[in-house]
Amino acid sequence: MQTWLEPKYLAWLEQGFAVTLMLSTCAGLCATLLGFGLAVARTSRSGAIARAASLYVFVFRNSPLLVQLLFWYFGAAALLPSGWMTWLNTPHAVNLGIVTLRWPSFELVAGWVGLTCYTTAFIGEEFRAGMRGVSVAQEQAAAALGMGRYATLRYVILPQALRIATPPLAGQYMNVVKNSSLTMAIGVAELSYMSRQVDTETFKTFQAFGTATVFYVLTIAVIEVALVLWQRTGVRAFQRGHA
Repeated sequence: MQTWLEPKYLAWLEQGFAVTLMLSTCAGLCATLLGFGLAVARTSRSGAIARAASLYVFVFRNSPLLVQLLFWYFGAAALLPSGWMTWLNTPHAVNLGIVTLRWPSFELVAGWVGLTCYTTAFIGEEFRAGMRGVSVAQEQAAAALGMGRYATLRYVILPQALRIATPPLAGQYMNVVKNSSLTMAIGVAELSYMSRQVDTETFKTFQAFGTATVFYVLTIAVIEVALVLWQRTGVRAFQRGHA
């Protein structure tokens, strides 16, 4: 009796793992850019902008990700014109010679939007915490040198804030990978979804979900190693700068 998964089912899991990596990477990159903008908006001198940014954080941090994913999938489908939904659900491809670019399914787009919006709120707070960790004296010294607000932010506050925020940011990137599993609820064929498909067809629950667990653990381990290397590089650069 064969106890391990056949190559066909391993290929299913590898395909789901590739979707997980792609979805997590895209959501993480977009959430990082949007989160930084959100952190700047929360520290804005304009009360309206700061309140709008605070409202965004309040809404997205205090509602379950699963509910948000269901909203983007079913709610957007109800709000968008039927012609748009027909176009989104129709396969599209652009042939660029050796590379063919395919338009992702609506499920994948909805999962990406939901995961990005949710993660943006958390990454924005990590950036803001890093910015608040920089001494006020640093900003005052920059102002004394005639630097404007944005020059101070770019050259004085942001480099130090990024160093402070790096460990918690790495934690948020790990959460993106793990949270991506919830997109299976809207039909995204990521790793957890494919694991369930393999389990349903083969009844090898331990092998299917055990393999998926190994993939998740390896991904998180890579992020942790990258964090350690980043921190060591930052310390060495700091030491060279003060040598």
